[in-house]
Amino acid sequence: MTETVAEIIPGYSAGTWAIDAANSEVGFTVRHLGVARVHGRFNVFAGTIETGDTVEQSSVTVRIETDSIDTGYSARDGYICGDDVLAADRHKELSFRSARVHRHEDRFLIDGELTLRGVTKAVTLVAELGGFGTDPTRGVPVLGVSASVTISRTDIGLAPHVPTAVVGDPVQITLDIQASLDAS
Repeated sequence: MTETVAEIIPGYSAGTWAIDAANSEVGFTVRHLGVARVHGRFNVFAGTIETGDTVEQSSVTVRIETDSIDTGYSARDGYICGDDVLAADRHKELSFRSARVHRHEDRFLIDGELTLRGVTKAVTLVAELGGFGTDPTRGVPVLGVSASVTISRTDIGLAPHVPTAVVGDPVQITLDIQASLDAS
């Protein structure tokens, strides 16, 4: 007998879920001078998670405003928004659009396209489902999911003149998402 997705994932519900930016975070981590990690986040983002009748029928889209970067140091934020890194004046947002969602052991893999600085790369986010529940203050269904992917900043052309001994090449992008079921 084949189990249904609701039997495998307690509380699972098909629908369109809007990312709740107030209760979510999109961040990144990169090595600095080879000895420390610098963490940053984007403060303005939006997106949807479509859960289908099966996990494989699900999809994800996220749009992030590049000039909403916040590393806790305004001079660094200005540099990152500048031409050498994000070129935020020309590339107003970075985005992710899934092409395929599938289970792998206790995690989910979300294959898709990350567009950053006008460059689109195929990436796979590794996601862990936090679960499905109900927000008691609003009485609406919610879901939680965490996902991450590591990209090469040099492959995308971020700070190409900065040696990797100063700013590391791998950049880990993390998403901790809470989303609410769209009632419309």
